[in-house]
Amino acid sequence: MSTAAFPQSVSDRSTARPQVDAFFDKRTCSVQYIVSDPATGRCALIDPVLDYDEKSGSVATTSADALLARVKEQGLTVEWILDTHPHADHLSASGYLKDRTGAKTAIGERIVDVQQLWKEIYNLGGFEADGSQWDCLVADGDDFQIGNMDVRVVFSPGHTLASIAYVVGDAAFIHDTLFMPDFGTARCDFPGGDARALWRSIQRILSLPSDTRLFSGHDYMPGGRAPAWESTVASQKAQNIHLVQARTEDEFVAMRQARDAKLPMPKLILHALQVNMAGGRLPAPESNGTRYLKIPLDTLPYAVWD
Repeated sequence: MSTAAFPQSVSDRSTARPQVDAFFDKRTCSVQYIVSDPATGRCALIDPVLDYDEKSGSVATTSADALLARVKEQGLTVEWILDTHPHADHLSASGYLKDRTGAKTAIGERIVDVQQLWKEIYNLGGFEADGSQWDCLVADGDDFQIGNMDVRVVFSPGHTLASIAYVVGDAAFIHDTLFMPDFGTARCDFPGGDARALWRSIQRILSLPSDTRLFSGHDYMPGGRAPAWESTVASQKAQNIHLVQARTEDEFVAMRQARDAKLPMPKLILHALQVNMAGGRLPAPESNGTRYLKIPLDTLPYAVWD
């Protein structure tokens, strides 16, 4: 396996408050982030989006290029491109951004389990399901640095088998675990999802200091409000609509399973996973120079139709 060993404990830790810039993608309701160290100008790009129009099969880099424009505007240097998990609702721009910046890529080490699962679904016999599509596979408790800032990895499965959160100073990038308090928590009905695992992941996140800034991976704008993505541990404990109605693990699992049973699959799940489990790399062109996505039929028989 070509994936490099992940750097372990760090010294000279900085307690500086990281700068966080968010970019909301209206098409997929996704949030991309630039987190940077004000002292060094070093930064990481988190969960970048590769634009994709499923109606025409067109791919564009507008969203990812907006990150690069901000990096250039602020005079930053990209050290890392970080995935929190293999997304089901948008294509990842990690591969494109690695080519543009030369930065290292990372994702949670359990990506190999997701790859094995979806390799079978897509019937990708020659696909290397070993995580080698990223430079680094990270595990719970691993530390690394963005500039002088320490980053801690928190394994947070439930939404997917491989989900992780990144804690940087007083900021935590918590992907699809907790959304804004008025929308609740993530679904757990994808292949490999687990509502009990999500409950336990949420409890770990909520054990962070109460003023920790929590940055979610999506916002669905309930009631038509403006997009939002930043909350705190304290506000989630007090106001999250799912956690205030489900106070125990069993109550949460029952609520989550009942809700998930009524949700249709994300419209891009079968398009996105084959790209995202390959580090954001599109399939290689075939003999005619055209790239093709595979859409397996009837592979999610329990899916709700909308």
